Amino acid sequence: MKKIVLHIFLITLCVNYTQAQDTSHIKKGYKYNNHFDLALAGTGKHFLAALSWVHLHPITKKQRFKIGYGVRFNNYYGNNLNYVTAPAKLTSKRTDPGVLFSEIFYENIDTFFVSNSQQNSLNLSINLQFTIKQKFDVGFNIDAIGVSFGSKTTGTYKSYQAPADNNTLQTASPTPFNLLLVSDNDIGSLNSELYFRYWFKPRLAIKAGASFFFSEYTTVNKLRLDNNRWRNKSLMPLLAITYSPFR
Repeated sequence: MKKIVLHIFLITLCVNYTQAQDTSHIKKGYKYNNHFDLALAGTGKHFLAALSWVHLHPITKKQRFKIGYGVRFNNYYGNNLNYVTAPAKLTSKRTDPGVLFSEIFYENIDTFFVSNSQQNSLNLSINLQFTIKQKFDVGFNIDAIGVSFGSKTTGTYKSYQAPADNNTLQTASPTPFNLLLVSDNDIGSLNSELYFRYWFKPRLAIKAGASFFFSEYTTVNKLRLDNNRWRNKSLMPLLAITYSPFR
């Protein structure tokens, strides 16, 4: 009888050990580092809701530093906003990477005033993250490429350099193609986040930080300097919840 009990005990230990090994293997697999986020950001004139999926790949031995990719849907609203001349060839008179540090040529910048802005964008994102003691993450992400869509709007064109066209009404739509380049070389609507995340449960976390959102309109008519692209930049506090179903 004692031998039977001992055999059962040993078999149980083996099964439990195997299951533990299998679980460990699953947690280190592809599914483990999948996150779903619902983020809200806003200020007095801006509101943004973003729903995203991200997959991260550990690239260090201790698996603290990760890089990854994802998909993000942005739903943006704004009120009484000034959209300014967007192309870098006008704002900085250059399109190389040095545009990031170039001076702004204000004589080339006009304004497209929009009382109500609503845009949607679906973009692929680039993600970087560093984990501190398993429960804390510090990270950065940015949209790279995608599409935008939304309703047309009518706004007021303002130009101090072309008085004849000043205060004319212009029709515009969200710029349909989004592409991350460098600074004002960017095209369309792009979202980026700098955040701190805390895992209060194995699969649930809260995230706080800042969202920097570019939204862009293209007017039907080309105006001064042959320009029809207009950009608004908004920096907003961010709060989000993260769900990781396979942790």
